[in-house]
Amino acid sequence: MASRQGGPGDAESSRPGSTERRTASTTTPAEGRATRSNPFPAGPETTDPRPNGPRSDRRTAAARTAEDPPVRDPGRYALTDHFRERLEQPGRYVSTRTVSDAIRRGQLRWNRTDGWRFALVEGGIRFVVVVGDTETNSPVVVTGWTEVADREAALDARRWDPVDVDTITVRAALSESASTPIPDRIRPRNVTRPFVVGDHRLQTDPGDPYVRCAECGCRFRSKDAITSRGCHGRSGR
Repeated sequence: MASRQGGPGDAESSRPGSTERRTASTTTPAEGRATRSNPFPAGPETTDPRPNGPRSDRRTAAARTAEDPPVRDPGRYALTDHFRERLEQPGRYVSTRTVSDAIRRGQLRWNRTDGWRFALVEGGIRFVVVVGDTETNSPVVVTGWTEVADREAALDARRWDPVDVDTITVRAALSESASTPIPDRIRPRNVTRPFVVGDHRLQTDPGDPYVRCAECGCRFRSKDAITSRGCHGRSGR
């Protein structure tokens, strides 16, 4: 069983791309491990508009199946270690606040690859949150990421600057087809604040058909190339 600990505060950090205050991790059966720490900001519980609420509100995790839609109460979700690692990585643009908002208000969709997803668009950026609760003692947030839903709206939003938007664009492009080189999708982008993929801290200049690790200097055109090579820094150690 996972323990309950104090979670982060309600306020989103004002620095672009930053995350909320982190909490310590404990264990529970999940994808990797999950932490029950009441990590989400307080707020009104959103219920399903259907009469009597969804079946998922009335059934235990052990009795649930993949057809049962997930609950919309963020306070019932634990965090997997995989997701906590993403919270700590520069350029992810996900936080417990955005995850909480997506669970309460986002569109719910089923995906054959990873199951139930909540998706919420704010300021031209789509926040995608993958959840699961059929093989665990409580619902868990498995992973989350950002996509550019409307580039012009994102550039007009005060929440993002052009580097944020280009970072989200490049990261999403690398993930769409991890084994495929994407020089033409990287070339127009200007990412001056390194974002993390695998062991590397990546950036790119306009016109470059690759992303470059700010630590070791290696150049990459696909996600598989990035994740298959460790970073040893400029000293080679």
